[in-house]
Amino acid sequence: MQRNIFKNTSFTCFLLALLFSFSIVAQETTVDDYKLSFSFKTIKKFDNTRVLEVTFIGKNREDRKDKIPVFDAEIKFFNIANDEEILLGTAKTSNEGIAQLVLSEKQKYLTDEDGYINLTARFEGSDVLDAEEEEILVKDLHLELNLEEIDSVKTIFVKAFTIDSLGVQMPVEEVDVIVSIEGMLSKMKIKEGTIENGEIEFELLQNIPGDVDKNFTVYAQILDNDEFGDVIQKQTVNWGTFNKLNTPDKNKLWSEAAPIWMYIVLTILLVGVWANYMYTIYNLYKIKKEGKKINISQEEE
Repeated sequence: MQRNIFKNTSFTCFLLALLFSFSIVAQETTVDDYKLSFSFKTIKKFDNTRVLEVTFIGKNREDRKDKIPVFDAEIKFFNIANDEEILLGTAKTSNEGIAQLVLSEKQKYLTDEDGYINLTARFEGSDVLDAEEEEILVKDLHLELNLEEIDSVKTIFVKAFTIDSLGVQMPVEEVDVIVSIEGMLSKMKIKEGTIENGEIEFELLQNIPGDVDKNFTVYAQILDNDEFGDVIQKQTVNWGTFNKLNTPDKNKLWSEAAPIWMYIVLTILLVGVWANYMYTIYNLYKIKKEGKKINISQEEE
């Protein structure tokens, strides 16, 4: 990705206004501690739409964690070729300092003689903020992702190519691609390789957990490429495994089986009760027997 950045050097008014609200908490912070960052990138999505994204923030020169977003700034996006300039659309930065414009998959672009698309993001400035502009040059890369099971081997095929002015597919070379699986919180990388002659394939050997229908989503990503920017493709496949979770029983007054310790305690109690009965009966029998002996001895006398 080729970049040309046109920036003015004076940010004094902007930073004074930006840091005014922090003056009570951070008395020692000065204007020179911050540097304005205006970055621009493009992402081609799996549905062939293209996202133009600008991040507009002020960064502390010493404490990198201290970032102040520039919000509600109007950003204009252009497609430029030779002396022709087309306005693609406008977007305002959010509270996080990010402005995005989504272009349709049917969007037509002006290109130069080498097939590059010149995309420019421009902030025209304000009373307290200087103008900013950044451009990127990218080629329109077509990324295909195919999932096939060949001889019981789950195989992932990735194909990447550009289309020249005559409509002929031109395979790309030496492009790094990452294959990952969509997880609950983030993507899990499973393979990484380099596309040669426009193609690369991976064998999926490990078992991947899926949803209740055993589905999971595979992503092929080309990230931060100098010539193509970010390009993403995805596909859902029924190759996953699903293990049903055993949910514990809720609290209830009875169940089909009691804990072992309850059986042990109950057995001890019952044995004790019946032993007491037997001991009582045995003593009554002995008393009766002794009583008969006494009566016989008395009669003999």
